[in-house]
Parts: sequence; C-alpha cells; structure tokens
Amino acid sequence: MKEISMKTKVIALAVIAVAIIVSVIVTLGVTAGVGALQPKERVRVATTTSLYDTGLWGYLEPMFEQKYDVELDIIYAGTGIALEYGKRGDVDVLTIHDKVRELQFVAEGYGVERVPFAYNYFLVVGSPDDPAGIKGLNPEDAFEKLMEEGTENPTQIRFVSRGDGSGTHSKEQAIWKAAGFNYTAVEESSWANSGGYMEAGRGMGPTLLMASEENAYTLTDMGTFLAYKGDLDLVPIVEEGQILLNVYSVIAVSPEKYPNAKIEMANNLVDFLTSTEIQELIGEYGVKEYEMQLFTPCAGAEPGQ
Repeated sequence: MKEISMKTKVIALAVIAVAIIVSVIVTLGVTAGVGALQPKERVRVATTTSLYDTGLWGYLEPMFEQKYDVELDIIYAGTGIALEYGKRGDVDVLTIHDKVRELQFVAEGYGVERVPFAYNYFLVVGSPDDPAGIKGLNPEDAFEKLMEEGTENPTQIRFVSRGDGSGTHSKEQAIWKAAGFNYTAVEESSWANSGGYMEAGRGMGPTLLMASEENAYTLTDMGTFLAYKGDLDLVPIVEEGQILLNVYSVIAVSPEKYPNAKIEMANNLVDFLTSTEIQELIGEYGVKEYEMQLFTPCAGAEPGQ
C-alpha cells in the first residue's frame, strides 16, 4: 500500500508540474498574441479629390504604410472641406491645392509649414465642336467670352462648375476675377438663371462626367481629366496660361494647436512625399497608361518662381 501511495504521489506531482508548464506556455502565448494583435498607429490624411481620383494615393499609400508600419486613413474631399478638417483637428496632415488658403491656414497657426511636392495644370475642357469659340484664347479672355456667349445663348453655351469650395472651384473664381467678373455676379447672372451656368457641388470626376453629359465646358486639373478621359466626350480647349498652374502641397497639422496631432508621423509623410525616390515615382505615375505626365514633382520648391 505504501508503494502504491508513493507512486500516486509521484504521478500527482508530475501532473501538477505538467499543468504548471502548460499554464506558463499558454500565458506566454496569450501575451505574445495580444502583443501581435495590438493595432497599428493610425494617421488621418485629408486629401483633395484629384489626388484620390487619379489613383495616386492608392499607389503611394501602401508604400508609406509598409515603411513606417502604420495605417493611413485617407479622407478625400474638396480642398475647402479638407482645410476645415484640419482647422477642427480632425486630421493629422493635409495634401491639397490652394496656395492662398494654405498660407492662411499656416499663418493662423493650424498648420506647421506648407511644403509643395508636385504640380500640374488646370485645363478648360469642352465638347470638340467648341460652341463658344474659345480655343486658343488665354484663360481670362476665354472666360470673358464664355460669359458673353452664354448670356446670349444659354441653351448652347453651358458651363459646369465644381461649386464645392474645392481648390478647383477656388481657381475658377480666380479666373473669373482676372477676367473682370465678381463671382457672385456670375452665380446670379442671367446665364446661371437660365441654366447655362451650373454648379455640380461634387468632386472632379463626377463634375467631368456631368459636363460631358451636358455638352458643357468645365475647369479641371489635368490629372483627373486624363484618368477619366476614356469615359468623356470632352477635349482640352484652353491649356495655356500662368493662372492655370496647379500646385499640390502637404501640411502637417500643428501640435501646438492640437496636442493630439500625430506630428512625428505627419512629418514622416512630408519627408516621404519629398524624398528623391517618391518624387521619381510621382513623376512617372500614369505615364505608361496615359502617355503623358500627370504630375511633375517639385520637392519643396514653388514652381514658376
């Protein structure tokens, strides 16, 4: 009986030892698993629709995420809305295209620094028959003639505006001003009241599709036009003029204004977009598909200066 009792004790001790070992292994496994399942840092980026619609962000995003082991939340909207996100501290960094408002954003303390990283040009596009006869004119003269012809014949001369406070909409207003028109007067003109001048209130891609359906003119960035060209019955009508320059910049949201802003990762994105490697990729993006450069890299320098 004593021998049996001793064997029982040995077996019991062995079972306890095994249980302890298994428990330690399970605990270590769970701890490791919890560490592995820890969510990655998320960085919020507000970007203009043209950078999104052209597919450039879809191309660059995974490269940045892999390099910095981070998740990007890309929020695409017109530049005006993107700036509002920045002013509310809802995002960590902006990639937009409206120099005047960008400089104001930084001057008011919402952003750290405006850093240009690429540019292209705006175009006035329209139906191939160019019913207003503006081909070959500079942008200012083209807009003046659009108003004259549109007022006389609003059913034939039509224009679709973004009408959404975007960078493209801001550029359109600047051209109207340079042509001698107060934008409010354009919105309230007989041309607009007759339905010839329309506001889409949507992104660049949908605005282009609407202009094509309406046989109308519109102002567009070159990149989005090339990306949508196959679905449009529109061609470039006005392509030259310094006022058509379209510069894209990246701005980190100020941590002094918003202490929770992820400034380190925002600065990483600034460095990423202006790095030699990514600048080359931006310059090459879309060239094979569209046989034309969608974006010209400029790595922190202001084009045209």
